[in-house]
Amino acid sequence: MRNKQHGFTLLEMLVVLVIIGLLAGLVGPRIFGNVDKAKIQTADIQIKQLKGTLQALRLDIGRLPTNEEGLSVLQTPPNDEVGKKLWKGPYLEESMPLDPWNNPYQYSTSGANGQAFALYSLGADGQLGGSDNNADIGYLPAQ
Repeated sequence: MRNKQHGFTLLEMLVVLVIIGLLAGLVGPRIFGNVDKAKIQTADIQIKQLKGTLQALRLDIGRLPTNEEGLSVLQTPPNDEVGKKLWKGPYLEESMPLDPWNNPYQYSTSGANGQAFALYSLGADGQLGGSDNNADIGYLPAQ
């Protein structure tokens, strides 16, 4: 009696690999599209939290940070004597977060549409303007 070995042939292995490749090609873009949406949502939530923190600072010292102070005043007291006395920080428990694309959040005192300030992320491309994943997110500056 002859021992017959059972196993996969090279052809069967190639067919399986082609099928796996096709499935990955169909499913992969959908998964990565969700990752991009999650990053945009994360940036939006962090910006809203930073806005609340800026408003708490404003209640304490009576003003928003200057352009020179920027968001650093949430962790270190302002330079002016009045602000130093009234400052009750640090206003963030941890260090200043970066946006989901590892860029710093942008702050300026010139907000658009009647906003008292601009607080935003430059999006995936790290540049002002853009669309889709590259769009700026948050309270944008006056143009």
